[in-house]
Amino acid sequence: MTAQMKLGELKTTLNAVILAHNYQAGEVQDAADYVGDSLDLSRRAAETDADVIVFCGVHFMAETAAILSPKKTVIMPDLDAGCPMADMITAVELRAAKAEHPDATVVTYVNSSAEVKAESDWCCTSANAVGIVAATGADQILFTPDKYLGAYVQSKFPGKEFILWNGWCPTHARIMPEDIAARRAEHPGAPVMVHPECRPETIAAADEVLSTGGMIRFARETDAQVIIVGTEVGIIHRLQKENPGKEFYPVTELAVCPNMKKTDLAKVVSVLEEYSAGDTSHVIKVRGDIAARARKAIDRMLSV
Repeated sequence: MTAQMKLGELKTTLNAVILAHNYQAGEVQDAADYVGDSLDLSRRAAETDADVIVFCGVHFMAETAAILSPKKTVIMPDLDAGCPMADMITAVELRAAKAEHPDATVVTYVNSSAEVKAESDWCCTSANAVGIVAATGADQILFTPDKYLGAYVQSKFPGKEFILWNGWCPTHARIMPEDIAARRAEHPGAPVMVHPECRPETIAAADEVLSTGGMIRFARETDAQVIIVGTEVGIIHRLQKENPGKEFYPVTELAVCPNMKKTDLAKVVSVLEEYSAGDTSHVIKVRGDIAARARKAIDRMLSV
């Protein structure tokens, strides 16, 4: 029996659904029921009738799914798949920063732990961060944990004061403006789209600044036949699959997230087999009080 056949059998038996982030390996994306960004996947998880959600991504994403789907079982194929940026801030550190800046409204990127979300006023994604900051109505924003996304948002609000947490995505930080220049030389006229987690100088060198969802839409709607992509290279698989008549080139092949690549198809099958046998070690749980407080920040964002 092939891995795909075994996976289908397990999904039926357990009433499970497979979610894969845009940065996952191609074989995992191809086996998933839904592919998307972290929040979109969590919302799909909440809407599905499945009893079991297999989240192929990193830890904070599975936590968010568990918060939004408290009556479902969320499992991760690889528990070591974490997020360096999410680890750059703790709830204790955020509480100290809030005490230092008591008038600031805390806007936290969804790429963060449940404990940090629970200490925040609002959550945001890379797609809606500008809109969320506008919705706060606040004059002083404590933006965590991504200083580069925060700087991009700050550029849209010259009248607001921003306190930027010193966190960043190591993968996106590897994408440099000189890489963009080199790709432009290879593919003259091709538009360059980059993620707002990139450095400010990289963003300044690009044509479009888009979340992964925004990149998917742009690729579908643009007349351009060649597109240069400045984000984790895993998204190229989906872009090429959904737009077979177009060509996609990463700004740099170095933009690889090792945590996103920890999950493979064999682990997806294995974790469902183990869960079916009664092993709950890969189940993601968020403590009730933390989940309730984090949910408030997430729901506030979703209301906008």
